[in-house]
Amino acid sequence: MNTKHAASFPSLRQSNLVEQVADVLTEAIIARRLEPGERLSEVQLARDMGVSRAPVREAARLLESRGLLVSRPRRGFFVRELDSDDLADVFDLRLCLERHAFQLLAARFTPEMHDALHRQVEIMCDVAKEGDDGRKIEEDLRFHRLVFEFAGNRRLLKAFDDLSHELRLCMALIGRTHADPDSIVTSHWALVEALASGEADNCRAAVDYHIGVARDYVIQGIAPPPSG
Repeated sequence: MNTKHAASFPSLRQSNLVEQVADVLTEAIIARRLEPGERLSEVQLARDMGVSRAPVREAARLLESRGLLVSRPRRGFFVRELDSDDLADVFDLRLCLERHAFQLLAARFTPEMHDALHRQVEIMCDVAKEGDDGRKIEEDLRFHRLVFEFAGNRRLLKAFDDLSHELRLCMALIGRTHADPDSIVTSHWALVEALASGEADNCRAAVDYHIGVARDYVIQGIAPPPSG
């Protein structure tokens, strides 16, 4: 790991140390302070964070299970690089999960749920003005997680939580390739309106458009130029 990362990390408390290290590394990956393909130096990271190498190693294993790092025998851990096939797989699974969550929620949508999602979109609009990409991603995911919570299927929610780690990488790419990032925020209003209609077909169409646009921007943004 390059010395440019020295002193980039905060001092950590001793409780839940592995999770704290994992959170710090996740934020560094999303913010591109750790670049795709970059090798992690346990020694340097432990020194920068003021911890021993053991929690850094355990955090790296945790992030490998979440799809953010890859390990290579005798070489250590590297930040995962996503190609267009990886991204297509992630968005394909996300589309399946969200279609089902919105269908379930449309049948049980309440004014209280509408108000909660409405407030979350307002938060997203405010955050969009601040230019903090990391917070934009977290607030976006919070909106969608609320949908899964309200849908009432705990296993469906867990599947979304498991996928959300890789989604953070994908969404970081959206912010770098979308010509108008604010439209990603405002498009969530259409999702709320579809739920309020109570019509499953409206929800499916809104979800397909919302996720399809994001998928296309990301995949087109990282695709290599055509040869010849």
